[in-house]
Amino acid sequence: MYAILDIETTGGKYNEEGITEIAIYRFDGHKVTDQFISLVNPERDIQPFVVNLTGINSNMLRNAPKFYEVAKRIVEITEDCILVAHNSDFDYRILKTEFKRLGFPFKRKTLCTVELSKQLIPDMESYSLGKLARALGIPVSDRHRANGDALATVKLFKMLLNKDTDKSIIKNAVKVEKKSKIAPNLRDIINELPSETGVYYIHDADGNIIYIGKSNNIKKRITQHFTNTNSKSKKIQLQVASVTYEKTGSELVALLKESEEIKTNKPIHNRALKRSKFTQGLYSFVDSKGYINLRVSQIKKDVKPITTFTNRQSGISFMTRMIETYELCSKLCGLEKGDSSCFNYGIKACHGACIEEEHIETYNKRVLSVIETNSYDNKDMILIDRGRDIDEKSVILIEDGIFKGIGFFDLNHQINNREILSSLITPMQNNRDTQHIIQSYMRRNKRLKVVDLK
Repeated sequence: MYAILDIETTGGKYNEEGITEIAIYRFDGHKVTDQFISLVNPERDIQPFVVNLTGINSNMLRNAPKFYEVAKRIVEITEDCILVAHNSDFDYRILKTEFKRLGFPFKRKTLCTVELSKQLIPDMESYSLGKLARALGIPVSDRHRANGDALATVKLFKMLLNKDTDKSIIKNAVKVEKKSKIAPNLRDIINELPSETGVYYIHDADGNIIYIGKSNNIKKRITQHFTNTNSKSKKIQLQVASVTYEKTGSELVALLKESEEIKTNKPIHNRALKRSKFTQGLYSFVDSKGYINLRVSQIKKDVKPITTFTNRQSGISFMTRMIETYELCSKLCGLEKGDSSCFNYGIKACHGACIEEEHIETYNKRVLSVIETNSYDNKDMILIDRGRDIDEKSVILIEDGIFKGIGFFDLNHQINNREILSSLITPMQNNRDTQHIIQSYMRRNKRLKVVDLK
């Protein structure tokens, strides 16, 4: 659990400042669960430059509560939380100073979104909250006011959690939670989980991730882990102390995140994914007569396939659909043998390429359409899919045929700007697994929006 906050102060000498406004959002990693926003009477003068910056003046604070009147609420909303702020050293120091004046020790773990941004979004021009938010397309209202800046920090932190592919933020958060907060039995863990699409992380008592998975229904999948009697499930049931999750909305994003994060974190119970997910590939060649032939065959180490399949049956089913959709010859697609015409020619479903009746260029044009549709070689494009919320979409970026990463954007946000698009993307590795995942998903989901980038 996190307490994301922003504080406005009077300015002045070090450790003599007073709080003029505070905003705190209690955030569970997915949504805000509580909030506290208040002006505060600092009982001291506000520096003129601060008045100009924030617009907060002494008249506004005359009837505002003093710090001792809001201290209890601050303790309650931040209890068992990690404090998150943009330059957390400052906000945490100010809070500790105010509590020290009351004779009360205030201790919390902290996370700084400036430092996290430098780690997870390198090479930005500036890491000030305003400029960083603008570069990332995060809307900010009431800049230099506690509520506006705290809300922007919530949105930034949500983005940083998504970019944290090795899960160091989550792992650290799990470690600092009190042991009493960890569910005492598996049923309590299940009850806290959503029935939504995403990636889930099973942790042991030390916060280590021991298993990563994806599901279209996280609650249902974890229930299966906790009720199955196979060897792996029994080991997980003995070791599990907590389960965290990350909603993705999109199954494609979940598949890609699962693949990437298993490779990064190497959980001890994810051995099954060490095996290749695909064994067959689609290949093409030109025969002696000039016709382009297609073949589904075992993956070749030295030749890149047009697309890949989990098994041969899946590849043959795909080829059968392509023959029907594009009116191709089943002999030239490797599904029939013999010296005479193919079966489809006899029922007028083949135009006679198998017996050289159809012009080579005409036939090859349709084959090239199959290749073009099922390969993203040398293409610049984005795939747009469901987001985590109703007003959000997910985006997968491919540049020059190379998978670059994933991100999320609000529906009212323009993503045709390359710089903004790149800043939204969490970089990921491009490899044969990601190519297979993307191509398989594109074949299965015709409603997936594909946008070519000029």
